[in-house]
Amino acid sequence: MKNIVILISGGGSNMAAIVKTAQRERWADCYGARVAAVISNKAQAQGLQFASAQGIVTEVLDHRSYPSREAFDAALAQLIDRYDDPGQPVLVLLAGFMRILTPGFVNRYAGRLVNIHPSLLPAFAGLHTHQRAIDAGCQVAGATVHRVTPELDHGPILAQAVVPVLPGDTADTLAARVLTQEHLIYPQAVAQLLRKM
Repeated sequence: MKNIVILISGGGSNMAAIVKTAQRERWADCYGARVAAVISNKAQAQGLQFASAQGIVTEVLDHRSYPSREAFDAALAQLIDRYDDPGQPVLVLLAGFMRILTPGFVNRYAGRLVNIHPSLLPAFAGLHTHQRAIDAGCQVAGATVHRVTPELDHGPILAQAVVPVLPGDTADTLAARVLTQEHLIYPQAVAQLLRKM
């Protein structure tokens, strides 16, 4: 069985979209894959409740308990590696995980670490993407699923979705429109990866 571990920091709506798609499309039967665990760096992350209700193992690893980013990432890797099966390396999905990962961690899961970012990369890497798109006068915005590399938000693109920037849009209204597309393209991109694994 190919194990998928999803990392979250908050509500986990993209994680929930992936879990629901995996159930609806029967990934266990089609791809021999399952969401094995959801890990958060915040104990109060609401997404943990959803995952637990689906019978998925949940774990909390508070980054504030570690003296450095490297120490946290080492502990996180140790936790993730519990889900590595022989011959079936774990797939790690970032779904609103609000931590910048060290190059050592990224390289450890090279090719198996995937993120979703709320912009049309390479435009607007980093934070505040929706307001930056509005301020720049963009007519379209969107979301990107990409492989994670040591350079922030610059890995190879796996999928993108485009939405219009409407007159009168705020960062919040644009974010809501983009999020609906994130919930579609992230599960699709993961399914495509599983077909190739």
